[in-house]
Amino acid sequence: MPKFLRVELTADQCRGLHVLLARRDLTRCTRQRLECIRLLGRCKTVPEVADLLECNPVTVRAAVHRFEDGGVAVLPDAPRPGRPAKVLGPADRAALAGLLEHAPINAQLTAGGWFKSAFSGGA
Repeated sequence: MPKFLRVELTADQCRGLHVLLARRDLTRCTRQRLECIRLLGRCKTVPEVADLLECNPVTVRAAVHRFEDGGVAVLPDAPRPGRPAKVLGPADRAALAGLLEHAPINAQLTAGGWFKSAFSGGA
């Protein structure tokens, strides 16, 4: 018979969970993990939680194991590795807009066509 996963939340963990759930900047996965723990703390079973959140029971179990390993603090997504994406500045946007305004309507993006000449300074 499978082991029933139960989550017992302390008052501090409940407060931390509600504070995190009130934030508007959560990713979908983070919110789903937090909701899994909240619902399991209200004596729901794994299949019930999975049905309510429209996810796989494996996802619910993974959230529980993550919670058991480090509490509420480890439920949000970890920072992504690597260099952050570079956002275009105002000068870059103006240059891009200029290129797009002067692009031929039927331009072919080939090695010898408009694409190459536009980005190589007209050479």
